[in-house]
Amino acid sequence: MGYKSLQECVADLENHGHLIRIKEEVDPYLEMASIQMRVYDAQGPALYFENVKGSKFPAVSNLFGTLERSRFMFRDTLDHVKKLVDVKMNPMSVLKNPFSYAGSSMVALGALPWKKKSSAPILYGQTKISELPQIVNWPMDGGPFVTMPQVYTEDISKPGIMNANLGMYRIQLGGNDYIQDQEIGLHYQLHRGIGIHQTKANALGKPLKVSIFVGGPPSHPLSAVMPLPEGLSEMIFAGALGNRRFRYFYDEEGFCISADADFVITGTVYPNDNKPEGPFGDHIGYYSLLHPFPLMKVHKVYHRKNPIWSFTVVGRPPQEDTSFGALIHEITGNAIPQQIGGLHAVHAVDPAGVHPLLFAIGSERYTPYQKVDRPQEVLTIANQILGTNQLSLAKYLFISAFEDNPQLDIHSIKDFFMHIFERIDLSRDLHFQTNTTIDTLDYTGDGLNAGSKVTFAAVGEVKRKLITEYPSALELPRPFNQGKLALPGILVVDGKAFTSYEEEAKVLEEWCAAAKDKNWEGIQLIVLADDAAFTAENENNFVWVTFTKSNPSYDIYGIDSFISHKHWGCHGPVIIDARRKPHHAPDLIKDPAVEKRVDQLAAKGGSLHGIY
Repeated sequence: MGYKSLQECVADLENHGHLIRIKEEVDPYLEMASIQMRVYDAQGPALYFENVKGSKFPAVSNLFGTLERSRFMFRDTLDHVKKLVDVKMNPMSVLKNPFSYAGSSMVALGALPWKKKSSAPILYGQTKISELPQIVNWPMDGGPFVTMPQVYTEDISKPGIMNANLGMYRIQLGGNDYIQDQEIGLHYQLHRGIGIHQTKANALGKPLKVSIFVGGPPSHPLSAVMPLPEGLSEMIFAGALGNRRFRYFYDEEGFCISADADFVITGTVYPNDNKPEGPFGDHIGYYSLLHPFPLMKVHKVYHRKNPIWSFTVVGRPPQEDTSFGALIHEITGNAIPQQIGGLHAVHAVDPAGVHPLLFAIGSERYTPYQKVDRPQEVLTIANQILGTNQLSLAKYLFISAFEDNPQLDIHSIKDFFMHIFERIDLSRDLHFQTNTTIDTLDYTGDGLNAGSKVTFAAVGEVKRKLITEYPSALELPRPFNQGKLALPGILVVDGKAFTSYEEEAKVLEEWCAAAKDKNWEGIQLIVLADDAAFTAENENNFVWVTFTKSNPSYDIYGIDSFISHKHWGCHGPVIIDARRKPHHAPDLIKDPAVEKRVDQLAAKGGSLHGIY
């Protein structure tokens, strides 16, 4: 739909029953976030907060809360954009069926950014950082954050919008040591386009100009999170998806301004000018902690007439960014598999915090003249996956061979684990990468961005039948002697509180020795957890605890394990120690008093009655 503004989108959603207004005054400190999370959990409508305490500006959230609503917003352009991405990833598809892409090609040509300053709505007025909605999502957050920003930077050696980067990186508006209204914090993770731009600017000793757009047509924030193919500009994508060219201009200080945004914050980042940023409740389900990140010196804060502040909330999945991911997958389809030869599918498992756990399906074609009984090509594919953009942040990769089960559903946690553990040879098919990079938000490693990875590769025929009920005859050695069956072939065992790696290594060595002679038939994975009942309660709990609370090279053990020619393996089940470690970041816990206040909005007569 060709929305000219966020206001048009809000009106359209409201007219079609996709949005409700919250008329009561709501505190941006924790209350707005609590409401958003509850409504998202209920798969409810988008939310328009008319009365934000401490700010004259209204706010909107949950725009992308359901795939149905996203399809509605982009109902006129979604199919054309899918084809546009497909053409970029696979140009031969046009030659094979040129007429099916004719309309999409015209959409692309009409989506080129348009430099237009005259009558730009964003020039209506200016404000200060402190006058914006000061939204704090979690009790331990370091201050208010912008959680739905579009952060624009240009390549200092190749200036201009066609070489620019538009990304969604969180922005801290206040708190910590920031000077109010003059400084804000800019946080971005590894493998981000803005990092390349800042590196080039730093090398020349020049400040990096940064423009932060908030609001605008919904195609704009979506373009900022899209993993677009190399050479496809976010601004072109925004124009194609929104059926309206991305309008922009440069102000008198040389900052790029989105003409249709609701707010634009401009500022500069100077080389080596950092300040502590955080903590921030993040999408893995824990806080990212206080660390030095780039400091942005604020120049101006523009806004349009009657602007709307757009925000979201992240936390333990699923949240609104989960629905973002579903929409992205629908648009990009098989974009990543087309980049890696032999890769059929790859899936970042959302309940595990996205980055910690990947499932993948690859081909095994290296030796068609022989019966395949060990991973070959899938290991080559695994290395490529772990070297590709955001996929390289993963810690655990489970990869299977397409030929073994062409119908395997990569989105089924239970089915995929069963397929792997029915076939894997734990003495041979685990492959580690140590002392490498992991997600900035993951604190299971031995430092910021530092940790390890492991690939579980399984090909060939079924080697065993996995148990589906807890074996009554199995007596586990102390101190880990109380277990639950989480999934077929997977046990979760209660562990005493973790002390230190030195101490626990000794305990686990003794435990594995005592467990060596037990009957482990049908069991391939044992997970040590602080609360086995919680971890084994459902699939989401299992993957969240197991893969967000462990660092492979530190936390993987095995019954009857060995090292041969520098390869680690085990003849019994593999063990993942997923207990909380002293260096782990705190869990995200809501404030009970705030939750009680938010209950009132759902009472009879409240704006959210009947929603949650």
